[in-house]
Amino acid sequence: MTSVFRTIPAPGLVLGGIVSVQLGAGVAKGLFDTLPPSAVVFLRLAFSALILLVVGLSAVRRSVRRASRPDLVVAVGFGLALATMNFAIYESFSRIPLGIAVTIEFLGPLGVAVAFSRRRLDLMWVALAGLGVVLLARGGSEAVDPVGIAFALIAATGWAAYILLSRQVGQRFPGVSGLTMASVVGAVAMTPIGLSSGGGQMWQPEPLAVAAAIALLSSVIPYTLELEALRRMPAVVFGILMSLEPAVAATVGLVVLNEILHVREWAAIACVVVACLGATRARSNGRADDTRA
Repeated sequence: MTSVFRTIPAPGLVLGGIVSVQLGAGVAKGLFDTLPPSAVVFLRLAFSALILLVVGLSAVRRSVRRASRPDLVVAVGFGLALATMNFAIYESFSRIPLGIAVTIEFLGPLGVAVAFSRRRLDLMWVALAGLGVVLLARGGSEAVDPVGIAFALIAATGWAAYILLSRQVGQRFPGVSGLTMASVVGAVAMTPIGLSSGGGQMWQPEPLAVAAAIALLSSVIPYTLELEALRRMPAVVFGILMSLEPAVAATVGLVVLNEILHVREWAAIACVVVACLGATRARSNGRADDTRA
């Protein structure tokens, strides 16, 4: 699988992953009329794990046999980060528009970029991102659900952990074997709440088919692309490209879900995007040696 991706430039992999994951989010939100978000997350992670196991079961077996205890701990941590991030952002999607939820979630990558920099200029980027969140919290003509904002902030924490752990997983495990192990862990972690909330409706053919498509769009394709990209590019460049995510999410929300945002909300998204771009560029200038092995 990864041999095909090696022919694609790393920036193209990142951009492809961004579009894929946001299309998957739009499809998932459309499924919330049938299933609760927790059940959709469980099905998504379960299908992702199944697809990845079918593709690379032998590689996973070899990786498990060769892995040390610290390697396995990293893989388990990655899986728990995936489960937390996905559960929280889907709960947020069910309460607030897609573009707003993803913009707040993007504070996670911003936090990672700022944490690795000691430049005072980063305080300005943090303040700009904070302004964006305040604008989003105030919303347009209607107030934004504070519970949705809270879940988006939890998702931001999970995304930060994902970024940090994905580099470790990419270094410790070949191909997508680490991602496969993490997907299994995430699916197992979501099993109790997913089964209890989904009931018999989640086993109907149509929801299952949609969940399988979501798994491909939101998990298998983007995570595989991102892991491959992170093997070939500095994390700071990855962060700069990922700064497009909130704008893509808002566009998908508009086109797929007819979620019309107000000028204030688009301005807030712009604040967070600019803050992320500024922070990652500052880190790049200050730490030019930050490249993958």
